[in-house]
Amino acid sequence: MINFDTTPIATLIDSAAYTYADMQMYVIIMVALVVSMTIADLIHKGSKTYFDNAAAKAEALLAAGDANCSVGNEDGRLKQLSAGDKVSILANTLAVDVATAGEFADPVRRLVHILTMYGFILFNASTAIIIFGEESTAILAQVWNTGAILLFIGSFWYWFSFKVDSVSEGVPWTSVTLRKDSFSLALMATSVTAIGWSITNGGTGIWFALVILSTASLFGGVYWSKFSHMFFKPVAAYNKRIIKANGTNENLPHETRDDEWQQNRHSMELLKDAPMDMGLGIKREAPKHY
Repeated sequence: MINFDTTPIATLIDSAAYTYADMQMYVIIMVALVVSMTIADLIHKGSKTYFDNAAAKAEALLAAGDANCSVGNEDGRLKQLSAGDKVSILANTLAVDVATAGEFADPVRRLVHILTMYGFILFNASTAIIIFGEESTAILAQVWNTGAILLFIGSFWYWFSFKVDSVSEGVPWTSVTLRKDSFSLALMATSVTAIGWSITNGGTGIWFALVILSTASLFGGVYWSKFSHMFFKPVAAYNKRIIKANGTNENLPHETRDDEWQQNRHSMELLKDAPMDMGLGIKREAPKHY
């Protein structure tokens, strides 16, 4: 059984097989890999360029003045945001989109995401504190083991219930594509090996080797996985709230067609008088018609 009063890291130190300095070096290498590969991924996908260009277009629209529409804001469709507005939007982004996974309409999918996210945070934060603080207290041990368990539940629940394309395209959960599934597989492997390492009371045996292999795959495979997506999503969520609040909305129609100017933005006659919720019938049932 798992001993919540200690961690296999403490056992490894007690065995004198490795020192805290050795572990610190490993963590630093993993952090360096995450940072460098995340930057490489952003450059490869052009994410920063996209946001820079979008921000420049938004500023140009704001500088040109209000459009001929009074929807959305009392003083016009476009609005210069104050520092207070931006701080409030940032707080809402962190509280809703980041901390509580508000982007997910499906409550079960949201719960799975929260379990995985907080399990990952607790597990890695407690690991870093133990290694760099060079001390494993009972509280840190409880957080470490709890994080590993939450990560295990969340990552496996996702794989068996919400694996990408498993429902909409009829692909079974046993189908594996490394580029698409490497992040999920590495999370699952990290949680399993951490729990196995804890149950066997640590040491330098097979479970320790598997922990090193799985964590190296997780942090060293950022460029080929969805890991960097975790850093991109909060920025994208914040940007989405900003452009909605200032009215630029990437020059797309707002969620209303109450005035003639807004209706005429559509190139298709069919959509000019259509209700805003037109087409949402696709959300009424699961996509199982493959």
